[in-house]
Amino acid sequence: MIRSMTSPDAPVGVRFVEVSADHDGQRIDNFLLRILKGVPKSLVYRCLRKGEVRVNKGRSRPDHRLHAGDVVRIPPLRVSADDNVERTVPYALAERLEAAVLYEDRDVLALDKPAGIAVHKGSGVHFGVIEALRMTRPEGFLELAHRLDRDTSGVLLLAKSATALRAIHDALLSRSSTKRYLAFVRGQWARGTCVVDAPLRKGIVRGGERMVEVAEDGKPSLSRFRPIQQYRHGALVEVEIDTGRTHQIRVHAAHLGHPLAGDDKYGDAAFNRVLAGYGCRRLFLHAQYLSLPLGGRDLDLSAPLAPELAALLDALGGGA
Repeated sequence: MIRSMTSPDAPVGVRFVEVSADHDGQRIDNFLLRILKGVPKSLVYRCLRKGEVRVNKGRSRPDHRLHAGDVVRIPPLRVSADDNVERTVPYALAERLEAAVLYEDRDVLALDKPAGIAVHKGSGVHFGVIEALRMTRPEGFLELAHRLDRDTSGVLLLAKSATALRAIHDALLSRSSTKRYLAFVRGQWARGTCVVDAPLRKGIVRGGERMVEVAEDGKPSLSRFRPIQQYRHGALVEVEIDTGRTHQIRVHAAHLGHPLAGDDKYGDAAFNRVLAGYGCRRLFLHAQYLSLPLGGRDLDLSAPLAPELAALLDALGGGA
C-alpha cells in the first residue's frame, strides 16, 4: 500500500508518498516507475539526476534503497501526448514469456529467457520482460531480481514480494549463490580450469558505444572457466561467476584471448563469420544454472541449452 500526503508549503502538483512495508528495500527508481504509470523511464531518471525527487528531504541516487516510513517527494511531471499512448503487450511476446516459465511459487517467478528479449524497456524497446509481465500479470508485486543481457538466454529470476527481493539480493551480495553459464569460445582451449580475477570498468565510449574493459581502477570481478568439450573452431566452456558485472563473461573471455561466439561487441569478427556458416546467429552465452538460499530452503533452477545453440554444437561436431 502506498499512502500519499500533502504539504501546505509544497508547490502545486508536488506529491509526498510514504513508503509502506511492502516496498521496504526497493530501489527508488523501481519504486517511481511502478507508481508513475505512463511516465517515460527517461523522464523519471532525469528528475532523479536533477534532484527533483527527494527522500526524507534529501537528494537520492537511482540505486538508493527505500525503507518503510520514508517520505518520497515527487514533483509534477509533464508527459507528452505521444508518451501517454497506451501500448499493449504483443501477443507473441506474451506467449513466449508464459511458455518460458521454469518455476513459480508465492515468492518467485523463474524464466528460461529467450535470447533477443531485453529484460526491461529501453531505446526503441517498448516492452522488456518486466514491463510485459507486469501488464499480463497485473496483480501484486513483481521485480527483476537480477539481469541478463538481451542476447543471453537462460535462467532469469523475478521476485514476487519485497521480502523475497531483499533475500535474493542478500544472497547475491554475500556470494551464497551459484551462477553458472555455458559459452562457446574461440580456439583451442589448453588452459584447463582457470580463474580470471580482473577488475572491470564500464562507461568507456568507443565510436559512440559504451564499453566495459579490464582496468586496475575497475570493480572487482571474478570468473571461473572450466572446459567441457573441444569442437572445430572453438570450445564449449562452463563459466561460474562470483560477481555479476555488466558483460563480465564476455570481457573476461576476450581478456583470455578466447572471445565468445557471436559477440559483436568484444568478439572476433572473422570467428563470428566462420560460425555463421554453421548457423550461429546469436551470442553463444546461456545462463544454465542458478542456486541460492531463500526462505529456509535452497532454490535450484536450471535451463537446458537453447535449441539453436545445441544445433550449432551438433553442426560443429566434437573433436579438435
